[in-house]
Amino acid sequence: MNAAHPDRPILLAVFVLTYVGIAVGHVPRLRLNRVGIALLGAIAMMVVSGSSARETVAWVNWPAMFLLFGFFVLSSQLSLSGFYGWIAGRLSGRHGTPAHFLLVLMAVAAGLSAFLNHDIVCYVFTPIVSVALARRRLNPVPFLIALALASNIGAAATLIGNAQGILIGEVAHLSFQRYMLWSFLPVGATLAAAYGLTVRSLGRWPGAGPGSSSAEPATQDHPFDRVHTAKGLVIFAAVIALCFTRLPKEVVVLVAAGIHLASPKFRTEDLLALVDWPILVLFMSLFVVTGAFAATGYAETAVHWMEGIGLNPARPANEALLTAALTALMNNAPAVMLLLKIVPLSHASTAYVLALANSFGGNIFLSASISNLIVVQQARQQGIVITFRDFARLGLPVTLAGLAILIEWVALTG
Repeated sequence: MNAAHPDRPILLAVFVLTYVGIAVGHVPRLRLNRVGIALLGAIAMMVVSGSSARETVAWVNWPAMFLLFGFFVLSSQLSLSGFYGWIAGRLSGRHGTPAHFLLVLMAVAAGLSAFLNHDIVCYVFTPIVSVALARRRLNPVPFLIALALASNIGAAATLIGNAQGILIGEVAHLSFQRYMLWSFLPVGATLAAAYGLTVRSLGRWPGAGPGSSSAEPATQDHPFDRVHTAKGLVIFAAVIALCFTRLPKEVVVLVAAGIHLASPKFRTEDLLALVDWPILVLFMSLFVVTGAFAATGYAETAVHWMEGIGLNPARPANEALLTAALTALMNNAPAVMLLLKIVPLSHASTAYVLALANSFGGNIFLSASISNLIVVQQARQQGIVITFRDFARLGLPVTLAGLAILIEWVALTG
């Protein structure tokens, strides 16, 4: 497809409607969610552009998809082994002041999210932490919001902490080690800022937690298995070590996933049931939508227009603010897919800013990150209500602090 394609305006309309639908999150009178909207957009793009199945498939970054799938399987094995529940249970059994508990909770959540699936971390931790806090007569709301914030921030520390980081790393061909070294300080400083802001706000959340003291966390369905947890951690450590080599990361991760799929203990359907299939479908659909859009030439036009009005998206401050704004508007995964088409990744630092600003921007509103929604949904099952306003009271200042730290760090490192 070239810039003279007669259906360019129609393709632009489909692209805009798809992203507007993703931003809104639903279509009136239809039971579509963001994944369904993206999938319909991909189908429409394929039909309108007249692309063949081979051309459409070529728009998908398959190494990134293989990486995502492989890491989902690795996280699934640890979840079925009871590792996440064991960690969360140990954390919930700790005593001390609320500030100390909050510190340990955020540090553990951020650390796990840097290397493991941060959505699963939030899914498993939320019910256990909710029950523990309710039994201690503490309001769980600020602690659960802090769990989501720490998870989003920690996931930015490596290129495998979330799906967007994996995608950016593959598209920009980033070094795993160099990214970790560059991101360590801004991630650590933002996590410290998030902790400080949350501690200061604890006095504004008085009263006992609304959860039931007799509730039992759902994660106890997966009892702790020491042998298979050790197996999972050893294999995961080997994968991380090989990420520092020149071996194809997607092959390494798929081989590790294959070892777990050949497990004598866990059934294939149980391992695959914990794979986040909707996020895989979302990314593949958005690859098609943005691929067809980029082929029209409108992406270059948009970049030139932004440069003309003094908003060059490649400048770190502009890029960070644009990324956070789009993340707040349409969720972090669709935002990255769009920005990869309009922000020229001519330098590694541009990709670094995109990855960190997207993760930090996921804290701004409840709807900006899937992990936020997971925490809210899991908390509701424990009788705990976290409103949009509750989340924004902490998320907005934490996001602004993170972006300021990121922009200053880029200025210092050149």
